[in-house]
Amino acid sequence: MRAPIGHFDQAAPAPDCLDVLTRPVADAVRHWRGSVPADQIVYVDTDPQWADTAVFVEHYGQELLEQSANCVVVAGRRGGETTLAACVVLSTTRVDVNGTVRRQLGARKASFAAMDTATGETGMEYGGITPIGLPDGWPVLVDSAVVDLPYVLVGSGRRRGKLLVPGKAFAELPGAVVLEGLGIA
Repeated sequence: MRAPIGHFDQAAPAPDCLDVLTRPVADAVRHWRGSVPADQIVYVDTDPQWADTAVFVEHYGQELLEQSANCVVVAGRRGGETTLAACVVLSTTRVDVNGTVRRQLGARKASFAAMDTATGETGMEYGGITPIGLPDGWPVLVDSAVVDLPYVLVGSGRRRGKLLVPGKAFAELPGAVVLEGLGIA
């Protein structure tokens, strides 16, 4: 199969690659619902040595710089309560944690979650966290620019491999809220 974006040696529908995905991601793909069929989510094998964005796009296709998204875990705090959420923004932007995220979560303070919290709570590897397969009840804040793209490259739950996901599928993820201005330059 040829990947819809980028230049990858190996690409296959994600439902055919459940054995290489982390359990939460594989479970989410296995039980996928929404207007985008699961087989339109494509798994591409990538080498972790090319994980840095600049090297990655040089190796797999310069056009991926504008078609990639990062998924980061944030912690919103109010009183003694902490709410974990995922934020999905284009990789050319950064998450507006102290503005958009804090307001959306109704938090007094918001920050990026500690690495051990992010990996422990998601069951995914740091550097490969994806919005597909997050814990039940988590808000998934998605920048509207991500939803507008035909395909978006995101993590696969592991540092090796990525998922190519139709942009509109992000709006249909459990807990998804599409926001203008979540990603800022």
